[in-house]
Amino acid sequence: MAEGGAAELETQRADTAALMKTPLKKGDTWYLVDSRWFKQWKKYVGFDSWDKYQMGDQNVYPGPIDNSGLLKDGDSQALKEHLIDELDYILVPTEGWNKLVSWYGLTESQEPIARKVVEQGMFVKHCKVEVYLTELKLCENGNMNSVITRRFSKADIIDTIEKEMRKLFSILDEKEIRLWNKYMSNTFEPLNKPDSTIQDAGLYQGQVLVIEQKNEDGTWPRGPSTNKSPSTSNYSTLPKVSPSSLSNNYSNFNNRNVKNSNYCIPPYSGYNSYDYLEPGRHSEQAGLCGLSNLGNTCFMNSAVQCLSNTPPLTEYFLSDEYVDELNHDNLLGMKGEIANAYADLIKQMWSGKYSYVTPRAFKTQVGRFAPQFSGYQQQDSQELLAFLLDGLHEDLNRIRKKPYIQLKDAEGRPDEVVAKEAWENHRKRNDSIIVDIFHGLFKSTLVCPECAKISVTFDPFCYLTLPLPLKKERTLEVFLVGNDPLTKPMQYKIVVPKIGIISDLCEALSSLSHVPADKMVVTDIYNHRFHRIFSVDENLSSIMERDDIFVFEVTGSRTEDTDMVVIPVYLREKYRQPSYGHHSNTCLFGQPFMISVPRSITEEKLYNLLLMKMCRYVRTCNENEDEEGSLHFVKDLGINGNGQNGVHEEGSPSEMETDEQDDESSQDQELPSENENSQSEESVGGDNEDSENGIGTDDPCKGQLCHGQKKQLFTFQFNNLGNPDINYVKDDRQIRFEESRQIRLDERTYLALDWDPEVKKRWFDDNAAE
Repeated sequence: MAEGGAAELETQRADTAALMKTPLKKGDTWYLVDSRWFKQWKKYVGFDSWDKYQMGDQNVYPGPIDNSGLLKDGDSQALKEHLIDELDYILVPTEGWNKLVSWYGLTESQEPIARKVVEQGMFVKHCKVEVYLTELKLCENGNMNSVITRRFSKADIIDTIEKEMRKLFSILDEKEIRLWNKYMSNTFEPLNKPDSTIQDAGLYQGQVLVIEQKNEDGTWPRGPSTNKSPSTSNYSTLPKVSPSSLSNNYSNFNNRNVKNSNYCIPPYSGYNSYDYLEPGRHSEQAGLCGLSNLGNTCFMNSAVQCLSNTPPLTEYFLSDEYVDELNHDNLLGMKGEIANAYADLIKQMWSGKYSYVTPRAFKTQVGRFAPQFSGYQQQDSQELLAFLLDGLHEDLNRIRKKPYIQLKDAEGRPDEVVAKEAWENHRKRNDSIIVDIFHGLFKSTLVCPECAKISVTFDPFCYLTLPLPLKKERTLEVFLVGNDPLTKPMQYKIVVPKIGIISDLCEALSSLSHVPADKMVVTDIYNHRFHRIFSVDENLSSIMERDDIFVFEVTGSRTEDTDMVVIPVYLREKYRQPSYGHHSNTCLFGQPFMISVPRSITEEKLYNLLLMKMCRYVRTCNENEDEEGSLHFVKDLGINGNGQNGVHEEGSPSEMETDEQDDESSQDQELPSENENSQSEESVGGDNEDSENGIGTDDPCKGQLCHGQKKQLFTFQFNNLGNPDINYVKDDRQIRFEESRQIRLDERTYLALDWDPEVKKRWFDDNAAE
């Protein structure tokens, strides 16, 4: 445990800050750390200037590194989906990870989440940490129903997969094998380049790989290596498709400098399967061809199918007109490679030989020039279509040298004249088959609010982006903790506005629970403490899906002036370190809670109220146990309001106490401030040393209910760091909150209940509390 002084914490802060600036380098290993743990660590070491006041405070000690919030249940290496860098996790380099583990350790049964730095992009290289590994399904040719899942980095090569599969299926190194991609039940593709990376080979998430062993007689179970579904990497033997296969009237493009031609896709007839057609067998339905899904590439396939069924564009490529118009010198283009890859794919789809093709080569070219599409995850189809249209336009732009065009104002001229001028200017710099088919003009009219001058312009466009209706609501799961201490927290699933505030959450919960919204306090609980205490006007966007939201019902209104104040309460286990004599440390446990107390209250009444709040999980005993020197809990606690505001009158025999009383245990019950020089945390009780925490005074009946000189289960301390709203005085064991307004709730302001480990073990029911 890293519990050194300020100098040691300063060293931790400085070392980690420097290591976090380490630049990414291909092949390096970085580690994921849960952002919640990391934020807690930053508070503990005073990483940021606003956390300096908590530096070294044991109440914010982060404990061992805990990455459970990042992992799926039951899998020590599988990350939850859609985690976001710096929001859900923090990336630290190897040296920084090693230091954090040496200082704080790693939670038992957890493994480090190590990830490699990979390089992306063809022309513009950039490094990134590969947070999500590619999950592959491995099986043997003779038993494809038995699949073993393994995760690999995109930088791993096929040879690495082969070695892993040999190990999994106990195949000797000298045994000759073949690896296959399995796309569908009858579609296999060989993996015959062992030095190719997973990324270059086009393997995607969930891809099934099959290992095949050679028979003893030298034959292969799957027979000779043949491709049932054609790869689009080589089209030298593709038959030319006559444009006459596309017939009918599409002559309305001749006004836009498109050659007169007739287009029509033959009518589709039904088909039953995607089984491949044997080479040489021609279908009369050219163009009726599916695209095999490479992972989650349906976004790409749908866009390609749309363009494939645009007759003028398809004829342009099938008739090889594009060859003469390839622009290899356009700095805005892609040296004609996108146009060539698209043309090859279209020819394959319209060859009439196949019922489906695998667009692997086209997908690889798209990923080269647009790294955002290089993976095999879901992407936006419209974004891919926009990139493809722009890429084809620049690769096929007939303008080799673009002239400078000075735009003119409309100046009252007719729209037809201004539009024609704008179109001609656009065509002087942009002239391609894409412009012929897809480009148009927007009319934009602006009126000056001061001089009323009207400006009319016509701006070119290639596609129209129309917004889809956005979901305006979201669902949150919250726990409601009622005022009745005997009632367990109830879980609710509520619907709230996406762009809303905390008060909207309270109103939605109030309609289901019938608890007034103004008597609710919304909190985020993490690691036995209040991670956040939300104000009613905070945005709901600050609540993440994985946050544990607890809503507490409080007495009186949170927003209005009342005779009650609301105080957060933490539970702490206090233990003594033998090497430090009487020095004690604390660690949090259980669930924190909110309690409403009068502005003026005695210590014994406060103790009663706290004990009553925990009566569901603080175990009680019967009278026989009490006679044996154990704790006694009177049945009539007044939970239902027998006392004013639920607080018992002085002398009420409703406390839980213990008969054990020796000097050592009495000292254990004392609660000295963890930082005795700090003025921000004060013990509730008298000013003398023995009564520092409201117990153990010279008079055994002073400060507690006297039953055979018994003592209390726990002691308590106020911590009001950084919160000037709490201003209480202690006078003759009376606590008074002087401010007339409601206390501003803050996760740094709390009442700590300190339990001796033995007392906690005996009387605190952890299972009931959780």
